[in-house]
Parts: sequence; C-alpha cells; structure tokens
Amino acid sequence: MLLGFDNYRVQSARLAEALNTPFHLIKRHRFPDGEYKLTLPERVSEHVIICHSLNQPNDKLVELLLAAKTARELGAKKLTLVAPYLCYMRQDKAFHCGEAVSQPIIGRFLADLFDNVITVDPHLHRIHHLEQAVPASQAVALFATSLMTPFLAGHFKDPLILGPDMESEQWVSAIAKPRQWQYGVCRKIRSGDKKVDITLPDIDLQGRSVVLVDDVASSGQTLAVATEQCLLKNAKHVDVLVTHALFVNSAADNLVQAGARNIWSTDSVSHESNVIPLYPLLRDAVLKLPDFPAAG
Repeated sequence: MLLGFDNYRVQSARLAEALNTPFHLIKRHRFPDGEYKLTLPERVSEHVIICHSLNQPNDKLVELLLAAKTARELGAKKLTLVAPYLCYMRQDKAFHCGEAVSQPIIGRFLADLFDNVITVDPHLHRIHHLEQAVPASQAVALFATSLMTPFLAGHFKDPLILGPDMESEQWVSAIAKPRQWQYGVCRKIRSGDKKVDITLPDIDLQGRSVVLVDDVASSGQTLAVATEQCLLKNAKHVDVLVTHALFVNSAADNLVQAGARNIWSTDSVSHESNVIPLYPLLRDAVLKLPDFPAAG
C-alpha cells in the first residue's frame, strides 16, 4: 500500500501505478490554530510506503510523525518513506557555538519513524553515504543523472555541461560521460545569501549550447550569475537543469531575467519546470528493498 498527500498526489499516484500497488490519499484537516488532523485508511498493509517530498518541511515533518505512528498502530510492520527531496541535509556542522546541526537531528528523527528511507540527490557535503545522516535499516540515495542524460540527448547534439561550483562535478560528469560531452565546473565564492561571485572554467564558450546543472535551486542566485557569465562569454544559449526546483520567491523569474532560455527540473518538487518524472528510479529502488514483497 502506498499513502500520499494531496500536495504531492500526482507523483505519488504515478509511483503506486508503477509498483502495481494500491494508492490511498491521507486525508488532512487543518484546524484554525494550525494543528493537523490526519486520517489514514482503516486497514493498512504490513508494508506501507509513504511518499512525501520534504520541501517546505516544517509542517510536513509533523505530518510524517502523525502518519507513521498511526500506520504502526493500524498494524503496519514495515514503513518506507519515499522522499524525493530530503530536507535539512545542508547544516551538517556547527559553524558557531550554539548552532543546531540539523542533518543528524532530522536524519535520526526519520530513521526512528521509518525502516527504509529513499531519496534523490541528497545535499550532502562532508559525508559520502546517506546512512551516515539517516541511520535507517535501508537509507537509499538515488541519482537523477541517469534520467537527465537521455533527456538532454533529446534536445542537443553536443552540449557543454557546466556545474556552478566544485560540488556539482559529480553530477555534470555523470551526465556528460555516457555521451562523451564536454563538461566543466565553475568556482564559486559566496559572501552572503544573495552575493555570489562565479569564475568560469577555461573553456571556449563561443557559440556553444551550455546546460547548467545543479542538485538544488533555492534562491537561484548562483545559477543566475553563472548564466550571465556564460552569455558574456558568447555562449549561444544557456539552459538550466536541476533535480530539486525549490525556487523560492522570484528565483525562477530572476533566472529568466539573467538570460536562461529554459528552466528544467525533475518532479521531486512540484513546479512548473518539471519535465523529468522520477518514478522509474523510485520504483526500482522500492523493488530492491530486501523486505518488499514484490522483490521475491
């Protein structure tokens, strides 16, 4: 059985269909003071999958707490969380005395609720394995690059794949290498939430079709500055492809104003830029779980 919420209904239903698994919507009522009342099906299966992408996470974490605990009370023996976007992964170190390090706190919170956690392109800096942040029985980190390469191949013959900073090299190289496309990464110096300086790699951009790739676009400032720099170097055009399209406030509009021709994303976060559905990746990951009935 797969359970979902109304604000991620399309993607959840699509995953359930791919798994040939019954889909049920968790009913949600919000009281005037902001508290939630959730209603699950009266009967649940022994293995319950909850699909909920954790952008705008604070309310959603409470919803997961209520839903997971209720599913256990109704008889679920195994709980799997499919969270294509996983929140609170950025803060993995206290830079000043007294700062809460959210990554292990939220990771443990989710691991205490769920036996398995599946996500896509988690934003990990100083660790290399998801289970270090989310110590669940199975903590599975998937990569959207395997879907991005064929998508771009349908639009370009020989694009230049650029990452906006050194951390993005893992994504741009994974996208480019199967097609032997040229790729590079920029150097970024951030001096504030909205102040970013970008140095392009030593690659001739004259007349090139440039695709900027990143895992998360939140303010979009880094991608906007990189877009402007590419166009100043006479790139033919610049398109942007991201896994998680958070795009807070006017971030997407700012990218367009900077000169981005297209903004593309996966459907990990519901946004008008969604062009790449993730359900094939998510389906395969669920089917590989050792305790999933269909795995046998």
